[in-house]
Amino acid sequence: MTTHADEGAAPNADTGSAAVMTSAQRTRLILSGAIDLQLSAEFLEAVLECEERALPLDVDLRNVTFMDSSGIATLSRLVSADSPVLPVRLIKPPDVVRFLLDVTGLADQVTTLNSDPGFPSPGRGEPA
Repeated sequence: MTTHADEGAAPNADTGSAAVMTSAQRTRLILSGAIDLQLSAEFLEAVLECEERALPLDVDLRNVTFMDSSGIATLSRLVSADSPVLPVRLIKPPDVVRFLLDVTGLADQVTTLNSDPGFPSPGRGEPA
């Protein structure tokens, strides 16, 4: 699933998007561009898809250019105590996201990875 904040708008680097990749062992949520109120419905849809799968989750944040309070609130849903996607790992969050994670205390509830751990192919085991 790939969604864009405004399908009719001319594409630009800051248009936010959310995509979900799946395997038998993990789910990956890929966020890019501006993660803001304009993307909130699409971001929530992607989060619900991740929750439905109920597998450990990697959130790829390396291409996020901006995140507002609506984005961090949606992200916090994934790391709540009753979340079905635990554990959550964040891949390469940029400084703007790291700041929000620190300020909100979410940094203590996730594992932050400075490199991509890879993603298991269908029918293959998880990378070591």
